[in-house]
Amino acid sequence: MMKEYQKINKIKGELSLPGDKSVSHRAVIFGSMAKGKSVITNCSNGEDVKSSISCFRQLGCSIESKDGQIIIEGKGKKGFNKPNLPLDAGNSGTTSRLISGMLCAQDFETTIVGDESLSKRPMDRVVDPLAFMGAKIEATNHRLPLKIYPSYELKAVEHILKVPSAQVKSAIILAGLHLDDTTTVVESVKTRNHSEKMLGLEVEEKGSLSIIKVSSKNYPIPQEYNVPADISSAAFFIVFALLSEDSELILRNVLLNETRAGLIKVLKKMGGNIEIIAEHKSGEEISGDLLIKSSKLHNIEIDKEIIPNIIDEIPILSIAGLFAEGRFEIKNAEELRLKETDRINAMVSNFHKLGVKTEESIDGFCVEGNVNDVCNVYESFGDHRIAMSFSILSMLLKNGGKIDDFDCVNISNPNFINQINSIVR
Repeated sequence: MMKEYQKINKIKGELSLPGDKSVSHRAVIFGSMAKGKSVITNCSNGEDVKSSISCFRQLGCSIESKDGQIIIEGKGKKGFNKPNLPLDAGNSGTTSRLISGMLCAQDFETTIVGDESLSKRPMDRVVDPLAFMGAKIEATNHRLPLKIYPSYELKAVEHILKVPSAQVKSAIILAGLHLDDTTTVVESVKTRNHSEKMLGLEVEEKGSLSIIKVSSKNYPIPQEYNVPADISSAAFFIVFALLSEDSELILRNVLLNETRAGLIKVLKKMGGNIEIIAEHKSGEEISGDLLIKSSKLHNIEIDKEIIPNIIDEIPILSIAGLFAEGRFEIKNAEELRLKETDRINAMVSNFHKLGVKTEESIDGFCVEGNVNDVCNVYESFGDHRIAMSFSILSMLLKNGGKIDDFDCVNISNPNFINQINSIVR
């Protein structure tokens, strides 16, 4: 579907966004693994989390939606049923990679498949560490489908993460939950830590290293999960409010996890008027109500260390950088090439249509100059974050813009248009 946007002069009001996608995935997974009833409030309604729910239904879990909550009757340790068909992860890298860690400890064979986009993304990053633990797992040309066989030689290991990836870390953790001995994961660059927090894992900070320990004593138990609003979805509205004249927006209950809130830190350093007006706690996660006001931004040097923290927000951050004073540059972000699309190339390709000076490198890109305000058609490349980023751009331009293949926003936020309409003034 092609979606056309006109310039929006002002936004004002407040939004309560659906639950964080990363936390929702894990709530579904841990609730399904636990023996008994778990309840998830404010679960993400995006297609990615629906893929996780679908997979666990195939594995025998009863999962239903009732009164705005997801109710799961979990199967317990090694209690899953052998699925009759391959587990379809859809477009969700989180689904495919995380459940592979759990499935390699089961007593039956499974296959994980995905859509065309997911089938192009690398899976050796989880296959190799799980194989090191003794898992019997095969990938086709390092990609989906994954074939996972019963393994009776799964063993606890110490694994030093080669790639800063919360998905890889969590896959190892999920395998380690099935072992009595302690599995240790060491990361030198901090990645999102929802799995550790939600499972109550022991984490030792030693200099720049995080040392995470997991064993069967940490196996999930039934509980209630209250999911804060998705900060990655909030990012689009934060940038929109900052760049729109005479605008003010409140976002309620947004996740402020220390490994996810890097975007707010960067935007505040750029001059963004962002205030936390209330804080809340749900389990081990912190959330807050954000007040965002129109701001004049200037570009800054973005530290290498913060890149893993903001990796999903870089597309919309680059829109902020485009309108900020000076040159916007991203480096050390080669991981962007391995997302739903090559996000570096996708951003640069669309920026070329604006007539600005753009340079692409192996691990990033830079952009500067005045925008040619014409009504362009921007390609989403089937990537929800590219589609929403250029939707925001289009609403900031006098002549608007069009987004091709806009339906991909359903992957993370199917209510994006309604949310925009509710704050337009």
